[in-house]
Amino acid sequence: MILNSIQVETGLEPKDITGAAQTAQYVSMKNWEECAVVIQQGAWAGGTPAVTLCKAKDVSATGETTLAFTRYFSKAGKTAGQFSETTVSSNTFNLTATANTLTVIPITAAMLGDGYDCFTVKVASPGSNADLLSIEYVFS
Repeated sequence: MILNSIQVETGLEPKDITGAAQTAQYVSMKNWEECAVVIQQGAWAGGTPAVTLCKAKDVSATGETTLAFTRYFSKAGKTAGQFSETTVSSNTFNLTATANTLTVIPITAAMLGDGYDCFTVKVASPGSNADLLSIEYVFS
C-alpha cells in the first residue's frame, strides 16, 4: 500500500488568499529523503503571486533563510496529461493566472544543507483577485 511509504501533510488548508501573502506550515525532512510540494489553485481570478521557499533549523523558523531550488512542474489540474517542467531563476517563480492548476516543487533533504532540516513555502499576495489555494506536502 502506498501509504506505507509516503506521508502527506497539509501545508496550507484550502482558502481564499485574496489580498494576503501566505506562509505554509514549516515541516521537517527528518527521516525523509524527498518531498513533493503540491500547490493546488482552485477558482482563480487572475493574480500571479510569487512563490519562494525558505529553510530553517526547526519548525519554529530558527535561522530562516532562502531555500535554493531550480525547477517546478505544472499542469491543468483536471486533465490526465503530463506535467510540464519549468526552470526557476533566482529561487522564485510566479503562479499562473489559470484556475485548477497543479504545481509541484520537488525538494530533497540534501537541498537543505548542513544544519537545516525544515522548510516552508511562501506565496505572495495575488492582489485583489479572488484566488483559492491549498498546499500539501508529500514525503517519501
